[in-house]
Amino acid sequence: QTSMKNMERELVCPVCKEMYKQPLALPCTHNVCHVCASEVLLQHGHLYCDPTSEPTSPAATPSTRSPRLGRRAVPKPDRLDRLLKSGFGTYPGRERGAMHPQTVSFPCPACQRDVDLGERGLGSLFRNLTLERVVERYRQTINISAAIMCQFCKPPQLEATKGCTECKSSFCNECFKLYHPWGTQKAQHEPTPPTLTFRPKGLMCPEHKEEVTHYCKTCQRLVCQLCRVRRTHTSHKITPVLSAYQALREKLTKSLAYILSSQDTVQTQIAELEETVKHTEV
Repeated sequence: QTSMKNMERELVCPVCKEMYKQPLALPCTHNVCHVCASEVLLQHGHLYCDPTSEPTSPAATPSTRSPRLGRRAVPKPDRLDRLLKSGFGTYPGRERGAMHPQTVSFPCPACQRDVDLGERGLGSLFRNLTLERVVERYRQTINISAAIMCQFCKPPQLEATKGCTECKSSFCNECFKLYHPWGTQKAQHEPTPPTLTFRPKGLMCPEHKEEVTHYCKTCQRLVCQLCRVRRTHTSHKITPVLSAYQALREKLTKSLAYILSSQDTVQTQIAELEETVKHTEV
């Protein structure tokens, strides 16, 4: 148990404190998630391309082995204006119109040192496929070793195959059908993977199919982690969902208190107007 916990600590990203997703190997030999790395660069004022694209390795293709061969093709004249407006040819550490490209300095969260990424920024990093496979195998090992049993089977219990967020329970196939009979309200419950810790189903980003975690005050919409690092929200005011919820709740509470405190005055005014109407009619 202790060795598994120690191994799990090695598989956790130092930025998001969760298991690595598409880890990138930094020159200092430490690793960081692809999305986390792009967020760190954005916080330090660097531009970055669309993070939804897969990170590439410098040795992946012949065209990226040499800086000369790795240059982008010159855009056609009819597309030049549009590409310049969308940030064509920009990358971390270089502003548009700069005569000489600058190198990107990345603050490693593990060793607390500024690591030089060169002119291409994150584009020059290798994707750590070995670490990615280790994380995936570890997840599978944990799932196998901690089998979840059906909560409604009579002994001997069968292994759970489905979960229900609304019922907050895990079921085998037969029990799921039994407790979600066709033609009832429960039949509309969507099955989820079985788990021991049920939490409310979060809202999903319609664009990236990721759970929303932040709120953009500028656009007045919920955003996920991938939305945050896109250029659309570069200079926008973004806060965590919980902070936005608490601020909105306080505002609504104050408005409701004001309305309730004014209720008696409004009712009195209505009664006076009704008396005036009756007097006028007479």
